[in-house]
Amino acid sequence: MSLNGRNVAVFALGGTIATVTDPATGKTVPALSAKELLENVPGLDALGVRLLVHDFRRLPSASLSLADLDALHAEIRAELDSKAVDGVVVVQGTDTIEETAFYLDLLHRGDAPIVVTGAMRGASLAGPDGPANLNAAVIAAAGPWLRGSGCVVILGDDVHAARTVQKSHTVSPAAFTSPGCGPLGLVAEGRVRLYQRLPHRTACPPGDEGAASTSAVRVALHTVTLGDDGTQLDLLDGHCDGLVLAALGVGHVPEWLVPRLRRLAERIPVVLTSRIGNGPVLTRTYSSPGSERDLLASGLIPGGDLNPYKARLLLHRLLTIGCHDRARIATAFAAIGDREPLP
Repeated sequence: MSLNGRNVAVFALGGTIATVTDPATGKTVPALSAKELLENVPGLDALGVRLLVHDFRRLPSASLSLADLDALHAEIRAELDSKAVDGVVVVQGTDTIEETAFYLDLLHRGDAPIVVTGAMRGASLAGPDGPANLNAAVIAAAGPWLRGSGCVVILGDDVHAARTVQKSHTVSPAAFTSPGCGPLGLVAEGRVRLYQRLPHRTACPPGDEGAASTSAVRVALHTVTLGDDGTQLDLLDGHCDGLVLAALGVGHVPEWLVPRLRRLAERIPVVLTSRIGNGPVLTRTYSSPGSERDLLASGLIPGGDLNPYKARLLLHRLLTIGCHDRARIATAFAAIGDREPLP
């Protein structure tokens, strides 16, 4: 299909894709503007897509904040509400792409696709992957194939759902995967070829725009390890508004941690996830002390198949819009954190 005459908004946030090496100092910094990034993409003009370019930030992705992402979403929404664009491309560093994409997916309620991309190799290195990733992202955002899919991540021509994508290697150009289900599709020959679609996607919280609180919300993440004595959990008590627990295996902890977690769950929402990052936490298989049954009976909230980092973002968003009720939080996690729709 021809993309001639389609419109795409491009928001550049910095990151590896925008880095160049200063010949005088030898330091690599995110120096390329959005316009310069797009000028380095061979054949992009031939697509016939009109690009509306925004230099939104120029930061390493580790330095992006949730306030930055809220501001980004506001600008994206303004573009989409104006009906001036058919889709959006967000360009940033790969360190936090999976979190940025998931957070935007929680907020995005329209049908137009939001495509997040970046690069594993900077522009000054041999074989930079940024231009190819940008080309694929523009194609995907301009076309009709991903309408209704929310926010996706595209690197190496693979199309990943925001809810499933993970960065699974520190340096490989093929770093991004979707454990347990694989990518949604592939960009090839100027189009998106879809293999599958997620059974559903849900904004946060369902059916509620939710005005964000102006007060700071702190959501902690604790990863359980062999021999964990609970000292860090004690230090968190009274210093956070919510907690995500990255438990062992399918949702297990040493039995001596259960009383601490029970006390925390009486005061704040505590979400149970697995530190593995692939597969769901269980809810009714094991019954020993410290098992998932024990933890859920102690007031923890099951996180479904969301990895700990995405579960933290969902809980943070819920608390930010004033959703503190355990039942409502559990319903939101059931709607978003499982890959099957609720009955």
